[in-house]
Amino acid sequence: MIPIENVETLNRRLKESYGLTNDLPNFRIVWSEDQWEMRETEYTNEGFQLLYPEVRNLPKYKQYIHEKFLLERLTVVPNFQVRELGGSELSYECIWVFEDSKGNPLRPVWPAARFVIDQIHKAIEEKTTYTKYKDPMAGLNTKQLLEKKHEEITILEQILFEGETDIGDSLAYKEGVGFTTSKIKEN
Repeated sequence: MIPIENVETLNRRLKESYGLTNDLPNFRIVWSEDQWEMRETEYTNEGFQLLYPEVRNLPKYKQYIHEKFLLERLTVVPNFQVRELGGSELSYECIWVFEDSKGNPLRPVWPAARFVIDQIHKAIEEKTTYTKYKDPMAGLNTKQLLEKKHEEITILEQILFEGETDIGDSLAYKEGVGFTTSKIKEN
């Protein structure tokens, strides 16, 4: 079983494995409710329309991603959006939400974060002339590659979905009935 690491440890590993840009980690894991950004808006905090747009500190994900961990990537803000983001030329953007297929939050784990980032690097490598990404599975024959990928996906499924059952989901969503006694009295 994969050890559970806290977010600080995971972020340190992300920084060590994937580097920095302008002293900022290229990837990080954050809590959705804690993320704010300077953004141009036409409305006050109370919802009234302003005469002129202004830059305010606004929640970044809170409106549509509730109480979940996110994997973010540091990206360059396109020139036409720099003003909208209060002059920032770099911004963290969500590339993965740690949630199951039903939208339930999952704890962040290193193998999942690494898998997502490696898939992004692989996709970028196929479309660019930058330094080539070194695939850790290069040199394996087709059978070995399929076995390795199957093993990796099985481990991720165990980590992300351990303890999930249809009965547990039904009870959690109040669509099922549970009994807590082992004896039923007969009249």
